[in-house]
Amino acid sequence: MYTGILEKMQTKFDEPIEYSLLLNQQKIDLNLLIGANLKLTYLNEIRCLGCGKKTAKSFSQGYCYNCFVSLPETDECILKPELCRAHEGISRDMKWSESHCLQEHFVYLAISSGLKVGVTRSSQIPTRWIDQGASKAIKLAKTPNRYTAGIIEVELKKNFSDKTSWQKMLKNEIDPEDLLIAKEKAANLLPEDLKKFVIADNTLWEFEYPVLEFPDKVQAQSFDNQTEISGTLLGIKGQYLMFDKGRVVNIRKHSGYKIKLEIG
Repeated sequence: MYTGILEKMQTKFDEPIEYSLLLNQQKIDLNLLIGANLKLTYLNEIRCLGCGKKTAKSFSQGYCYNCFVSLPETDECILKPELCRAHEGISRDMKWSESHCLQEHFVYLAISSGLKVGVTRSSQIPTRWIDQGASKAIKLAKTPNRYTAGIIEVELKKNFSDKTSWQKMLKNEIDPEDLLIAKEKAANLLPEDLKKFVIADNTLWEFEYPVLEFPDKVQAQSFDNQTEISGTLLGIKGQYLMFDKGRVVNIRKHSGYKIKLEIG
């Protein structure tokens, strides 16, 4: 039995992806639990990942309201990079932005369900793709900061989606897109002033997940409306634990929730 505050699952790029969970400083190798019966019990407590205080409600995947409206990691540019103003010296915390926003970023194309465009900091490759449950990914452009990557993404969203269908991703319903062809198309769609950021690196990243069986239908489980989530763990993909009968739980969504994990 393990008890602790949930945070996103840690991952390691391998075949398949290696997943682990840290509860009260105890590292749990989740790949070894595939096929086992698990019970996760919510202990009716949420701790803010920012300040550590108890909070009645979680905002932005694990923060109290005060931290949500004040911390740089919950600023609007996290979801909309084109709104970042760190390059202009404007930030909730410039020191944080120097190590996160004013760093090399990549615009990428990935397939989690269908083809999508996205932005990530260079240090988050390939973690970002794994967290999205991507089956394949390719780098498209390299920029000196988050803002410029966001501008490229906005331009490409006129022709490409920036969303993932989590249901299709978990059912492993993957569109057979050719990422090399998609990259060439995306590059040609950019205006001249943005084409200079396109890179020649055509390395195709492919990901295999530890899954015994993909469900035909999925049913999201949440501690917001139930205390216990249990069943046979059939797989892990993205930040989801996948149980029998199509039941799935997004671990990252429940960051800050105190739980008890029982095995067997």
